[in-house]
Amino acid sequence: MGDMPTLPTIHVISDSMGNTAKTIARSAASHFGELDPNITVLPYVRSFDQIRSFLEEEQRLHRQMYNDDRIIVYYTLVIQELRDALESYLADHPNIYAVDVLSDSIAVIEQVSGKTHNPAPGEQHKINDQYFQRIEAIEFTVSHDDGLLTQDLPEADIVILGVSRTSKTPTSIYLGQQGYKVANVPLVEGLELPKEVYEVDRERLFGLITDPSVLVGVRKTRMGGQLGQSRYADIDAVTLELDRARTIMRGLGCVIINTKDRAIEETAQEILRHYNAAFPRIPSPHGSFVLPV
Repeated sequence: MGDMPTLPTIHVISDSMGNTAKTIARSAASHFGELDPNITVLPYVRSFDQIRSFLEEEQRLHRQMYNDDRIIVYYTLVIQELRDALESYLADHPNIYAVDVLSDSIAVIEQVSGKTHNPAPGEQHKINDQYFQRIEAIEFTVSHDDGLLTQDLPEADIVILGVSRTSKTPTSIYLGQQGYKVANVPLVEGLELPKEVYEVDRERLFGLITDPSVLVGVRKTRMGGQLGQSRYADIDAVTLELDRARTIMRGLGCVIINTKDRAIEETAQEILRHYNAAFPRIPSPHGSFVLPV
């Protein structure tokens, strides 16, 4: 008989792929220092018999291995009959500790909006125009990283400027994954800006800066012991470099964002706050949003 792991297996039950519950499970586990928890998934459930067999087998395994049949279950069941049957089963099995991941989230939206949710499972995974828009945006963003294909800058939703190591690329990729076509252009001393930058609507231009001491630390970490006589991470040179970058950004009319103490997501959300104020998203007939053309 073995000892139960420090963090128990999390069992996921879903009438779709189970990705929502897995994401929540990983997030919860991370609060206990576990970044890669053991997750077992029962996806695409269509009958309660599947659920019952799964739970009985998992409890049997836990009794056999740990002499303890307590298990953790996260479930996302959009089909009402399955959810009702599971909740009835759980009432008779107190050693199954279960979390309904979706129901409360759906219920509050229904209460406030007055709308009724679509009971078909897996709706968020359907391939539609938004899906293809997101793929196109990611491809655009990757191919226009670090000053590539500058002739396409006027086609970008967002153009990010900044000196080296101010999080231009990760911020661009994050925004690309949200469906925005993003290009980023490095500001390098001695090199002129691409002429296409001046053709971009200034409300689409964003400049990233940070504090000199922060940038020096990032660059030293990146270069390790290979700096030599380079002024790449010299505090005076970096301060001057950032001052020049800020002057260029002001001349272009950029929104300037200081990335110090900001996660990539926070920087991206600050960009989107300004961008969406200038270019509001348009509601689609399906209740989602599309980007303005």
